[in-house]
Amino acid sequence: MGKVRVGGFAVSLDGYSAGPDQSLENPLGKRGPEIFQWFFHTKTFRAMHGEGETGDSEGLDEKYAFRAMDGFGAFILGRNMFGPIRGDWPDEDWKGWWGDNPPYHAPTFVLTNHPHDPIVMEGGTTFYFVTDGIESALDKARKAAGDLDVKIGGGVSTVRQYLQARLVDEMHLAVGPVLLGRGENLFEGLDLDALGYAVTSMEQSERAMHVVVTKR
Repeated sequence: MGKVRVGGFAVSLDGYSAGPDQSLENPLGKRGPEIFQWFFHTKTFRAMHGEGETGDSEGLDEKYAFRAMDGFGAFILGRNMFGPIRGDWPDEDWKGWWGDNPPYHAPTFVLTNHPHDPIVMEGGTTFYFVTDGIESALDKARKAAGDLDVKIGGGVSTVRQYLQARLVDEMHLAVGPVLLGRGENLFEGLDLDALGYAVTSMEQSERAMHVVVTKR
């Protein structure tokens, strides 16, 4: 069985991983893209968005960007990560932010309170909608992933829930030199030390401090 990992999770110096007022126009919230400057220039990010071999192919940012998408057999997303729709699903039209070929290429489990039929996408991604909680989603993801890892892809609330339940084995945070001041705070109310987590490595690039936290 593989690990449960959080990878490539950007956070501001004051602990925010999304800006305020998330919407269709601002999926990361206002000013949210500022904390992802370490990611946007990498070859991994450009390839995910169909830009071929462009982007930086060396350096720490690319190292962690590649690692953030490599070795996973399944993904778990919160509903906010899947889209801006709240409440009952109004129709079957919304299929995520990413177009016909999302970057997951594996079974992807979406946490929601409202049932929805699976959505089969191009490139091997199928979205499955889980209504009975984070542990059920993880059980399904582990079975789908086999010996590969499961990635908790976000958003903030979803990562917090899995950390609180001590279900995350490893978390990579890309800490950007930005103060957002408002938004969704990853650490608010969490005592990671008491939950058994510790910093096990840190490397600094020009755009971010890459910190790996693991469960003791």
